[in-house]
Amino acid sequence: MSDRLFVGLSGLATDIQTLEQLLRFRLNMYKLREERDIKPETFSALLSHILYEKRFGPYFVEPLVAGLKTEDNTPFISGMDLIGAPVFAKDFVVAGTCAANLYGLCESMWKPDLEPEELFEVLSQSLLASVDRDALSGWGAVVHIMYVFFWRGRGQEGVRRGFGFELVGE
Repeated sequence: MSDRLFVGLSGLATDIQTLEQLLRFRLNMYKLREERDIKPETFSALLSHILYEKRFGPYFVEPLVAGLKTEDNTPFISGMDLIGAPVFAKDFVVAGTCAANLYGLCESMWKPDLEPEELFEVLSQSLLASVDRDALSGWGAVVHIMYVFFWRGRGQEGVRRGFGFELVGE
């Protein structure tokens, strides 16, 4: 959705497309009105509100929101059910048809303060192992890792801040 914000949608393909278009519209309206990027916490509340509006005829999606907070670059993750009831976590959230498998694997493999390379390995192994156990989950996965990094330019004083993204294909 932005440089500091990802949303993952699992569920019925037509509802995913409809919700994605609605989220892009609401995000663009927010940027026009507020003249700044949306915070992950605010986006999670917006998505929860959109899903709750349709509680009697819900979108069949299970969204996950991941982002970096603007104040201190700490990670923010949340998950929701069909009617927008949020779950906020500090470690991990899962969704989809293989969520039960993913919970067990993530609980056994994840630990705090992993480096980006270690986190990629834990994520990819957890995803592949749980997808192999569930025929409805499809084949393969895409892993996105969002992190903050620092670099020094040659001949320049000070440290500049940037954001890194890793995308590994199926």
